[in-house]
Order: sequence, then C-alpha cells, then structure tokens
Amino acid sequence: MRALEELVVEYESAKKDPKFQAELDHLLKTFVGRPSPIYHAKRLSELAGGAQIWFKREDLNHTGAHKINNALGQALLTLRMGKKRVIAETGAGQHGVATATACAHFGLPCVVFMGAEDVRRQKPNVFSMKLMGTEVRPVTSGSKTLRDAVNEAMRDWMSTVETTHYIIGSVIGPHPFPMIVRDFQSVIGREARQQSLETLNRLPHVIVACVGGGSNAAGMFYPFIEDSEVRLVGVEAGGHSSAPGQHASPLSLGQPGILHGTMSYVMQDEDGQTSPVHSVSAGLDYPGVGPEHSFWKDEGRVEYTFCRDGDALATFDKVARCEGILPALETSHAIAKAMEIAAGLPRDQIVMVCLSGRGEKDAAEIARLTGRDY
Repeated sequence: MRALEELVVEYESAKKDPKFQAELDHLLKTFVGRPSPIYHAKRLSELAGGAQIWFKREDLNHTGAHKINNALGQALLTLRMGKKRVIAETGAGQHGVATATACAHFGLPCVVFMGAEDVRRQKPNVFSMKLMGTEVRPVTSGSKTLRDAVNEAMRDWMSTVETTHYIIGSVIGPHPFPMIVRDFQSVIGREARQQSLETLNRLPHVIVACVGGGSNAAGMFYPFIEDSEVRLVGVEAGGHSSAPGQHASPLSLGQPGILHGTMSYVMQDEDGQTSPVHSVSAGLDYPGVGPEHSFWKDEGRVEYTFCRDGDALATFDKVARCEGILPALETSHAIAKAMEIAAGLPRDQIVMVCLSGRGEKDAAEIARLTGRDY
C-alpha cells in the first residue's frame, strides 16, 4: 500500500507539472511519431458493405503499437520518483518491447516477465527486448501466459518497491494504475476526436476497439465518453467457444470478482477461483479486465461483445489483402466486428477502429495455426 500511496502522490503532482507534460509531449512527437493518422480503409469498406471503415493507426507508432504511449509516461514517473529499476509484464510482447524501449532511452535497467507460452508465440518481440538490454524472464507457472506474468511481476515489486517501479501495461491492477494507464493512452482518443472533426467534419458514428486488459480501448473511448451520440463497442477474445476455458471474454461471459488488486469482471469458477482462458491472441489472453471497462458495461455506455479465433484469423487475411496492412491479431478481433457493424449501417456513416498494433509479431504463429509456410 505504501508504494501505491506514493504513486498516487507522485502522479497527481506530475499531472499538475507543465514540465512533465511538456517532456512527455515532446517524446510522443519526436520519438514515437505522434500524432498517428486516421486512415480510410476504402477497399475493406467496400468488402464489408455499408458504412465507411476508418482506422486510427497506432500500428505506425515507434515499436508498432499503442503501448509506447504509456511506457514513456511511466518511465518519466520512474525517474521523477527516483527509482533505479523497472519491471513489467507482457503478453503479446508489445508492452514489453515498449517498456524495453523506454528504459533503453532513459538508461534504466529493465526486467520483463512473460509467460513461457507467450515467449514461444512471440519470439520476434522477445528478441527485440533482449537487443535493447532488457532481461526477459519466462514464467512457467499456471497457464504460462499473461495472468501468470502479472503474478510474478507483482511478487517482484512487493519485495523491491524501494528501488523499483512496476510499469503495468494495461488498465488493470490496483489504483492508481488503471487511471494512470488510461490517462497516458487517452492521447489516442483525443487525437482521433480532433482528426475526425477536421477531416470528416463530424465525430464517428461508431468506435470499435479490442479489449484484453483494455488499455487501447480505454484510451480510445475515454475522450468520447461524454459524446452520447457516438456508439462505443469493445471486442473481447471469443476463443474457440463459450465453454469455460475456451475463451477470454470476462465482460461478456464472466462475473464480478477480484483479480490482481482490483474489482472487475473476471472469469472464475463456482468457488471464485480464476479460471483458465484461451485466445489465439497473446495480448487478449487474460481472465480479467480493467475496472473502468466494468463500470462502462454496468452503466450501459459501452457495448461489449466477442470475436472467435477463426473470425479474427480470417479478418487478418482480409485486411492484409485489401489494404496492405498486417493488423495485430488483437486488432483483428476489433476489425472483424467493425465489418459486421458497418454492413448494417448506411454508406454515409463512419465506423472507426483503433488499429492498436501491427501484426508482423503474429506471422509465425498464424503460419503454424493455418499450416502455411513461413
């Protein structure tokens, strides 16, 4: 609790410090390459039929995903607090790469915990982290995926809080982490809102984002929450089926519970123990979700649904062939649902998807799953 209380104080101070925000804004512009553009996926829109599909191109950020926005912000907080070491968890590896990148930039030693199964699925990202001087620690307990990586990272942090900051990668964990990550990722939605008004002369009719822990979705949705005319849709990992252990859809199929220090919707058994989950996408393979997403669900502000593995894989191919873009498998879940939604809307309406990351990291796993050469 002492470490969390310290983080609350330091973050509230940083938010009010113009120098902190100016340094972060400078890094986002010159190091990350922000603002990321919005892009009209014309051929994909024609394939779907109906509304026009636009992408918010977070895949064009340095390191290839939205994760760098939060990693840089929390690295600056690490320096502000005088901590000498950083730890992080990662699933798909994008947060691990982003944290490794930020730590290399600032000269901070870094350890990333990653489930052994995710290490296998995401070898290119593991290699990238190591190239930047980060130690990657495979986690062999439990399902050997993201949940277990978070467990190990929290154990490390509890014993090293005097010198270590834990850069959580999603809007999960105890307060103030969900708020901090949401705030740093809200640059996505702020830009998308301004760009829509400038380019389209209106706000999108529908905004769609994938939801694992929920950081890209929280960052995309938050600046639009008060725009009641904008429909917000979060897409979870539907896995193989709705049977227990065959999906990762806590908002759609779970119940309220406690996981990693926060109350939210969680996949759990009758005794309240966290259940195994599955997704073809390592970044969505998590049995819980951010508490603010749970709040938005209960309030009815955001609709949550899910996409099956097969539909996500098929959509990956469609986007690659129609647009020349390889979307992350996480994002492919969102695009699949966006195409369904677009098909039922008039041609003059806009469906905007947060294209949270690029899919080169998934190429080998897709080849293995589909039996293609790689």
